[in-house]
Amino acid sequence: MYGLIGKMRATRGQRDAMMDVLLASTGAMPGCLNYIIATDPADADAIWVTEVWTDQASHKASLQLPEVQAAIAKARPIIAGFEFQVETQPVGGFGLPAVKTD
Repeated sequence: MYGLIGKMRATRGQRDAMMDVLLASTGAMPGCLNYIIATDPADADAIWVTEVWTDQASHKASLQLPEVQAAIAKARPIIAGFEFQVETQPVGGFGLPAVKTD
């Protein structure tokens, strides 16, 4: 599996609008096992996004989906920046299939 955890910053006062765009675009994305959007209780403009994909290729392919491209275009004016992003290799957990690790 392939995972991403990232922190995005909305322009001041636009966090809810940005979350609405992200939530509306999280429908059928082939290979997406988990896509969670969360607020940051210590930062009124921050959003954390946690993603789990079957593999990195599925994530990369999702960025070309028309729905995702439309969401990116709609959100672009209210995105102040990306502060943090890390790749992970999920091994399982509630809601995810277990993966054998080496």
